Amino acid sequence: MPHCASKNQMNTANPGNLGKGSVLVSGASTGIGFGCARALAEKGYLVFAGVRSDKDAERLASFSPAMVPIRLDITDPVSIRNAMDFIHAKVQDRGLNGLINNAGIVVGGSMEFVPPDALRKQFEVNFFGHVATTQAFLPLIRKAHGRIINMGSVSGLIAFPFMGAYCASKFALEAFTDSLRMELKPWGIHVSIIAPGSIATPIWNKALLLAESHARELGQGQLDLYGQNLQAAHKAAQKSASRAIDPEHVVIAAIHALTSSKPRTRYVIGKDARRYTVFRWLPDSIKDWLIARKIGLVSEIKEVKNTATIEILASAPTETSGHTTAGA
Repeated sequence: MPHCASKNQMNTANPGNLGKGSVLVSGASTGIGFGCARALAEKGYLVFAGVRSDKDAERLASFSPAMVPIRLDITDPVSIRNAMDFIHAKVQDRGLNGLINNAGIVVGGSMEFVPPDALRKQFEVNFFGHVATTQAFLPLIRKAHGRIINMGSVSGLIAFPFMGAYCASKFALEAFTDSLRMELKPWGIHVSIIAPGSIATPIWNKALLLAESHARELGQGQLDLYGQNLQAAHKAAQKSASRAIDPEHVVIAAIHALTSSKPRTRYVIGKDARRYTVFRWLPDSIKDWLIARKIGLVSEIKEVKNTATIEILASAPTETSGHTTAGA
């Protein structure tokens, strides 16, 4: 699509009705991204809600005149440029008051068997896409002395087995956030990162739907070697998901980061996330033992060669698209 919003959206979005300012939220179709977009619109901000389909754009446009859906694929330079041109035309010299980098996917599995293309895709969405979006919109953010909020994860603070690809992308986002925060300080641009634990959002449900095909593509090799521990990790993930907190907790943190006179540099959300962050200060051997014990990993592998394991893994989180959340 050559433009980043429908003609109706272009006509109804009033560039003079900026209220408290304007904010771009990527991955705004559901979950945390949608929650942030809706809350900011209710608070009087003009919200540019990044989506990837016309259906999502139409749905979001119905919520509030202050919510302007735009087509935004953060892995596509042309899409980013179109979005930037559209928003620039609306805000002009007033600039952009906030950018919430929220879009994300999850790629799971043992590092030995994660396909290189899947690993690249993980980084394209969870890291390189956010960097490219930030670079494109920084001139507008600088004009407004705006703020940048990156949606990270507790998995960017501590790595978990069979989540290496996802964790690596979130570790990279943490480093990007820290460097960017120091570099932009002379302009008074605050940069924050939010690190949630288990959050009840659709990202994991979408992952479950794609996991079966991924397991088939990997074949029996990964299952023979890692079947027992993959099964244990899946059960631990299910248990964690059952205790997931409402995404509203993350939305509140994002609003604080955007509007507070004293925004934090990092927001760790959820009891599980705060507990896991303590592990960072432990010796690696103790940390590894605690995580393995928490998940229920075995220290000696017995090769598993049966279809039951495949059936179990068919419902394990693998890859999805949408918005970012934590999942350890």
